[in-house]
Amino acid sequence: MSSSEPTIRVENVTQRFRVIQERPDTLRELFSKLFRGQTSYHDFEAVKNVSFEVPAGQTLGIIGRNGSGKSTLLKVIAGVYRPSRGRVEVRGSLAPLIELGAGFHHELTGRENILLSGLLMGHSKREMLARQERIIDFADIGDFIDAPVKQYSSGMYMRLAFAVATEVDPQILLVDEILAVGDAGFQEKCFQRLSRFRDAGKTILLVTHTMRDVQDHCERVILLEAGSVVMDGRPEEVIALYKQLVMPEAVVAQ
Repeated sequence: MSSSEPTIRVENVTQRFRVIQERPDTLRELFSKLFRGQTSYHDFEAVKNVSFEVPAGQTLGIIGRNGSGKSTLLKVIAGVYRPSRGRVEVRGSLAPLIELGAGFHHELTGRENILLSGLLMGHSKREMLARQERIIDFADIGDFIDAPVKQYSSGMYMRLAFAVATEVDPQILLVDEILAVGDAGFQEKCFQRLSRFRDAGKTILLVTHTMRDVQDHCERVILLEAGSVVMDGRPEEVIALYKQLVMPEAVVAQ
């Protein structure tokens, strides 16, 4: 059951980036133009005045076309970006799966990166050693666990990253398209674990372009368009509007 106190509160969040329109050929030229005030740029708002709350135990899907601000919003919630305006409140431990290999050191082995990732998330070496074999079993990448992660395929990255993030038992899990690179069998294994997380009262934010996953696993969905929330509601209703935005001709023809 969801509690009345939200685990995530996003209030009037705007994330602005400065985009340089004229690309200098060298760093020296860039700094010279910056010093002289000659660089042409404009501000781009990837997320615009977004507000919502997520109660404990809810699985929230965030969907939208490419460039709609989904990944940027997740990075703001994860603390990767500090919002240009507004504020984010997160109550509880958080594990972000927002980029393949994020938090991994490419020169270290998978086994060494298990410890490193756990330490970066605030867990002790003893805690991570106790969880290490369960992580290795779930990731199921064989002897590659003792190879440098720079040798990993994108699927291996995803397997190990998901295994680490979910085995440390966070209260909030952020997942951004990372499951899309896995094979069907491993994806099913991941969604079974996500279901157990939800049943245990944990909060999940899922960004994906796979509407079947949204329909099957999310209780609520937010649709972003050009950085703004255009709908927040039941999966079937929000997915229907998303399809109108993506394929308006096909929807009209039905």
